[in-house]
Amino acid sequence: MLKLTYTENSFSLEILNESLENWVNTRVILALRSHTKIYIEPSTATFLLPANLPYLADVAQEHVVQLCSCDADSVEVILKGTWLTSDADSEVGIFVTALSESAELLLNHLSQSEQFCQLGV
Repeated sequence: MLKLTYTENSFSLEILNESLENWVNTRVILALRSHTKIYIEPSTATFLLPANLPYLADVAQEHVVQLCSCDADSVEVILKGTWLTSDADSEVGIFVTALSESAELLLNHLSQSEQFCQLGV
């Protein structure tokens, strides 16, 4: 499972070795026990990558991500998943999605490089 964390000033991506359902259930239980608001909805997350990454097309062919050309130099990667936050209108929160292992490893590797930049949820 991939976890994308959006804060006011940053964005991070990490691989978690837990099922999406278990992770979300744990978050819901934590919110209930701590009397904290939680807002959960199906959503998409996007970010930009250079258009010249040939192996990214292979991930898209597996139908685990969508690619949309932005311009000659960049492509927008679109992921479907679940958005969790404490306020429905917040731009700060966590996006989680389950992809194939190879897609998750590739996106995680790219997120640690200079080629990765956030667009939004």
